[in-house]
Amino acid sequence: MGADPGPRADRPRRRSFTAEYKMTMVVEYDRFPAGEKGAMLRREGLYSSHTIEWRRARDAGTLGGTAGAAAAATPAPKRGKTAEQAEIERLRRQNERLAADPARDKAALEIMAKHTRSCSCSPENADHDPKQSR
Repeated sequence: MGADPGPRADRPRRRSFTAEYKMTMVVEYDRFPAGEKGAMLRREGLYSSHTIEWRRARDAGTLGGTAGAAAAATPAPKRGKTAEQAEIERLRRQNERLAADPARDKAALEIMAKHTRSCSCSPENADHDPKQSR
């Protein structure tokens, strides 16, 4: 007879996709207008995260193989961003996030000031400790 199938033999197997299929799906997905992309994904049984991941791999030159093999086989200009460009973009995004923090802090302070002005509490009552009046 054959080998014992094991306790998980009846479970579904994870699908695997060829590099050609991934590239075809990314190209096809990008061609569809925004309202029709979901229909394509449902037809193929895919999630939008698949196309996002596959597009990133394509842009990095690693779709369908290891990073080293794809990088060696692909000329530098076609691989997309250089490491330096990627680092510059990452630092730019980080700078934008950090620059947004003071604006958020200022907005929070303005809200607190408006709240304090709208409350009936006066500054004299703010220093009053109810525990001391016993």
